[in-house]
Amino acid sequence: MSNQDPNLSTVVNTSMGSYPVIVGRGVVDNLGIEIRKTGQTGRAFLIADEVMFGNPVRRAHEALERGGFKTDVLALELGESNKNLNTVNTVYKWLSELHAERNDIVIAMGGGVTGDLVGYAAATWLRGVAVVHVPTSLAAMVDSSIGGKTGVNMPSGKNLLGAFHQPKLIVQDIEHLKTLPAREMAAGWAEAIKHGLILDSDLLDKFESMAQQMNTLEEDEPLKAIRRSVAIKGQIVSSDEFETGNQRVLLNYGHTIGHAIETVTRYETFLHGEAVAIGMMAAAGIAQRIGLIDSKLVDRQKAILESYNLPTDAKNLDADAIISATKSDKKSRDGTIRWVLLEDLGKATTRKNIPDDVVLDSVQSILR
Repeated sequence: MSNQDPNLSTVVNTSMGSYPVIVGRGVVDNLGIEIRKTGQTGRAFLIADEVMFGNPVRRAHEALERGGFKTDVLALELGESNKNLNTVNTVYKWLSELHAERNDIVIAMGGGVTGDLVGYAAATWLRGVAVVHVPTSLAAMVDSSIGGKTGVNMPSGKNLLGAFHQPKLIVQDIEHLKTLPAREMAAGWAEAIKHGLILDSDLLDKFESMAQQMNTLEEDEPLKAIRRSVAIKGQIVSSDEFETGNQRVLLNYGHTIGHAIETVTRYETFLHGEAVAIGMMAAAGIAQRIGLIDSKLVDRQKAILESYNLPTDAKNLDADAIISATKSDKKSRDGTIRWVLLEDLGKATTRKNIPDDVVLDSVQSILR
């Protein structure tokens, strides 16, 4: 694929090979052609969230057929509440009945839950078959589709079962975002804003000054912001694929408390991005209490999040239950949480051994 392709946002380099991330308008119509460019052959198994059925799946199916791929399609009802092994078994059964082979390719089309679950099925079917992601939510575009993390939930925590399984290609058609409810769009912007907070103050400035334009999707700036956010995620994954260093862990800013809130509320109250936004406020509170940042920065973060209609508190939850749920955080080392905290806008770090009273006070501050 030529580097002159205007829709090429980034190329992610991993131990499993490199893969392009295509971001643009109408790019799903070239899905089959783009997959062919990666050298893939065999049949295509398109697994989509049932809410995408109708025109989006039809266009993807036709694009695959134009690319020369014999294609079968499976619709799934997907959400955090059924992001589990029972649903994965439904995928396994379907692939088995259709005799899917190792040279075939699985395409995940939908939001973050779809990518995580279908990616996990692809990682484990026949010990791993190729997967392509066609994310249709903003959160999946700027975050979860990139980096090869797959997984499903358990009652005790989010994504506790999973595997690293890098895709062959990611195709992001922002026309799909026009079908999203406003609340889901806002939840997606939370992940993009996070990238600005931890690594790119210029991007954060754009989010701060252009909230209204970002939500229209009609101007050039939203597309540029999505591409920049995608590039940031791709660069971090390329430098720290398996989260063994100090780079990829930064992407978990807001996620330790955010995941705990999702667990405590059984994924029924907040969308993922909403929980992350609240988690970012708790993390900012910790950073302020240990002297890394001042209250002005905390207030600025809060104002940016609220300008995208994101929640910054979670009333009527139990602080002790949230803190208990953080003990299952996958980023823990030797039973100690690695907290991702801001040092400045556009600059993040990690800290361990945060005093319990500081964590409790910070969590309580988002519950008032």
